[in-house]
Amino acid sequence: MRRVADHSPAMEQVVEAQSAQIHDLEARLGRMEAAVESHAVIDQATGVLIAVGKLSPDEAWDVLRETSLSTNIKLRHGAELAVAWGRTGHLAADIQGEPSRRLDPPRG
Repeated sequence: MRRVADHSPAMEQVVEAQSAQIHDLEARLGRMEAAVESHAVIDQATGVLIAVGKLSPDEAWDVLRETSLSTNIKLRHGAELAVAWGRTGHLAADIQGEPSRRLDPPRG
């Protein structure tokens, strides 16, 4: 029995559809990986605010969210700055005045 390569239009459509689906899934995976990483930073920042500001988790989340909104800084970037503050004791000038409504950050 002789095998002939199938290059029919129907087979090409199947291959194109599968290639598009693979591309879409790869893009979706990349977005999901970024979201997981962002979520981790936000959780770490929440922990810093809980420890430093003696806040509840909900209060810490509110501080992060309100700081992001009032400074026009993306939530993730504000969270990164809060984590750095916990590590270094220095709160970045980008957000320094904002959390003071609920926190009294140490000057470093």
